[in-house]
Amino acid sequence: VQLQASGGGLVQSGGSLTLSCAMPDVTFENTWMYWLRQAPGKELEWVSRIRYDDRGVSYVDSVRGRFFASRDRAKKEQYLQMNNLQHEDTALYYCAIGDRYGWRVKGQGTQVTVSS
Repeated sequence: VQLQASGGGLVQSGGSLTLSCAMPDVTFENTWMYWLRQAPGKELEWVSRIRYDDRGVSYVDSVRGRFFASRDRAKKEQYLQMNNLQHEDTALYYCAIGDRYGWRVKGQGTQVTVSS
């Protein structure tokens, strides 16, 4: 399964970025979609999760209200809009697919660096 994240970069604290993930091989109708991140020296953590039926999005507490995940079935992409970025958001971000129990497959990451 091909999962290609893009859109990372260097941004100042308080700034915004939008990540994209192309998923040409994924069947959207029964797939939960995730964004994950791994900061230097820390474990991989999930950031957001979109239900398979588009009836809800969940976020880790640290990003709720600042990050917004969405997906486009026609384009076969998912997105992560990140606002009011902070230094602690610096990480390698991955898009992933899975089920209600968690992610199963992740793609290559895109680096987000927030300068303070």
